[in-house]
Amino acid sequence: MRGTTMSPDGIHRRSFLVGGAAALTTAAATTAVTTATARAATAAAPRAAVLEYLDQWTKATGLSELLRRAGFTVVPLDPTLPATAQGVDLIAFGSFTNNGPVYPGYVTAQAASLRDFAAAGGTVLDLAQSDQLGAAVTYLPSELAAVRTDADYDTVLPVATDHPLVTALPVVGGRVLTGRSASIRVSWETVGSWRSMRVLLACTTGGTTPALLEGAHGTGRFLVTSLTVDKCFNSAGTAVQPAAAVQDSSSFFTALAGYVAAVRAGTAPAVVPTPMPAQPPVGPLVGHVDTGSARIWARPGLDPVAYPTWRCTVRRADGWSTAVDVPVSTANDNTLLVDVAGLQPATRYEFDIAPVAAAPGFALPAGSFTTSPAAGAAAVVTMGLGSCAPSDPNTVWTRIVDEGCDSFVMLGDNPYIDSGDLAVARTKHRTFLAQPELAHLIATTPTWFTWDDHDFGTNGVNGSFSGKANTRTAFVDYRANASFGHAADGTRLTTRTAGQGVYTSFRRGPVEVFLLDPRWFSTTAPSFADPTKTTCIGQVQWDWLRAALRASTAPFKAIASGMIWDDKGNAETDDWATYPYEKDAILDFLAAEKIPGCFLVSGDIHSSQALNYGPRIGYDLWQFVVSPLHGSTISGLNAGNPALVASAVQPYTFLKLVADTTVSPATLTATWIDRDGKRLFEVRRTATELGHPA
Repeated sequence: MRGTTMSPDGIHRRSFLVGGAAALTTAAATTAVTTATARAATAAAPRAAVLEYLDQWTKATGLSELLRRAGFTVVPLDPTLPATAQGVDLIAFGSFTNNGPVYPGYVTAQAASLRDFAAAGGTVLDLAQSDQLGAAVTYLPSELAAVRTDADYDTVLPVATDHPLVTALPVVGGRVLTGRSASIRVSWETVGSWRSMRVLLACTTGGTTPALLEGAHGTGRFLVTSLTVDKCFNSAGTAVQPAAAVQDSSSFFTALAGYVAAVRAGTAPAVVPTPMPAQPPVGPLVGHVDTGSARIWARPGLDPVAYPTWRCTVRRADGWSTAVDVPVSTANDNTLLVDVAGLQPATRYEFDIAPVAAAPGFALPAGSFTTSPAAGAAAVVTMGLGSCAPSDPNTVWTRIVDEGCDSFVMLGDNPYIDSGDLAVARTKHRTFLAQPELAHLIATTPTWFTWDDHDFGTNGVNGSFSGKANTRTAFVDYRANASFGHAADGTRLTTRTAGQGVYTSFRRGPVEVFLLDPRWFSTTAPSFADPTKTTCIGQVQWDWLRAALRASTAPFKAIASGMIWDDKGNAETDDWATYPYEKDAILDFLAAEKIPGCFLVSGDIHSSQALNYGPRIGYDLWQFVVSPLHGSTISGLNAGNPALVASAVQPYTFLKLVADTTVSPATLTATWIDRDGKRLFEVRRTATELGHPA
């Protein structure tokens, strides 16, 4: 180890040893003895296990050194041991450790032990992290939550002025932690939302951008902060902050030593959570609706601790009403999901959602829906379908309503997420559903969803995408389908919990739609159709699809996939031409089982097409491609195909599908329409032409 030298500010500095992402250690003891270290000489010093990372941006560190100066006995965090086996009072994660290899793996694998460590009286400190590997503090217990945002600040304000971690900091002009190096922002990835935690410091007035949060769990504490107070030295031990800033950091960690000891002794002040300010509400969203039930979703935006239970009241014109109370699900990003039963077929209902505890001045928009016609009843259903949706306000949604669509199907890329980060995915879903024109559509029209590449992951990805568990979580958090793929045991999953895939189906009068998931399972196992090749939809989904098609009595059956059923016509492999053996297995099954009324639906390619493959399944097989709902087209993907009947490279396009069983034979009319109401082309087929007996 190298020796001690003197810095210009009179503070001894030492060289630091950094091993990968392991904890930082020092070469010698500090010459300057603080009050805390003097106390530690006569009492057992609090112990801290530290994980630090010398990040590529600031090239600064210092957590271990500052804790030593504050009187802690510091040891490196042992990544092979659970938190409860570290033998310490404090576990401290330094700034930006989430960019190293140890932190992400440790907080995932040891999430339960971190919670147990706190429950038994330990303290966990999580300093500023970046959003590269995850914006949410994922290991917090279910009663707590903290989600970081992209916002960075140079100003920190005291909020809990009676708290020992705050009173220790000098206040200059109403601010704390002032006079720091301009090259290292004092608050990085500031927390944007929280639950059941107290705001101690914030970056703006009103405490709406917390810089330091305190949460209680058992007899211990979690401290989540966006502060970079540990960034005081470079790898050689030289101060990179002004002397006053180093002293501020020392004051914070000295106070932390007393705080950790008080937590361990059970004498720390009780945590009184700071209510989270109301966020803009999202929803309601009318999801799966059949002949006798409806599923309704919303994210109210009020603090779920203050308003944990919400009531959905549903009414119809004859005076009948019902009320369903549901909790806000903190596990599903503070959203709620209402299942309403006892409804009548082909009947209009209106509803509203409000907190059981009165919230003056707050109201979610009211909504409405019409239940499905009874199976076998003569009816006309007008269904809209589309893919590749805009995430900004757009009148394409208004046109869908104006065209009289009584239901809508989102075929994927709705919205474009392009990230495996859970907080990013949730934020983009909120932004998407909050668009005013879309908000009106989903509040008054039953809407079902599947995904494609950009809302499953990123462009062209398959089932090997590492972030797919996060994007699936966000999907089920913000959707109200009847089901979401299957559970680990292969059973159909109707709850918003961990599972595999998002495939589902529904029937609305004469039409049954089978929404496939060709993303989650793709390339993850051998194919059921050819074991020498990789699967697209997986064995369980294949078994489900065959059983569902056999059981269907709907005159018209849409087998829908966000992924196009042909070769896209470019170098990308996310199309059914990559898995021809499974496509053929599906079509051969339809032919062998003599299942009438089937046609294919897809999107993705930013152009629209109608294709007729001839009597492939015992009658003419059609594919309806509809894309995009947004304004970006790709003419190069409107590739020539011998089966092509009509096509258009037109932005803001959706498919209007009208199924009419009030006439004989029943008819299916598919019309491609843009947001201005222009009819691009149309296909009309009878039930007889789609394989039904004359």
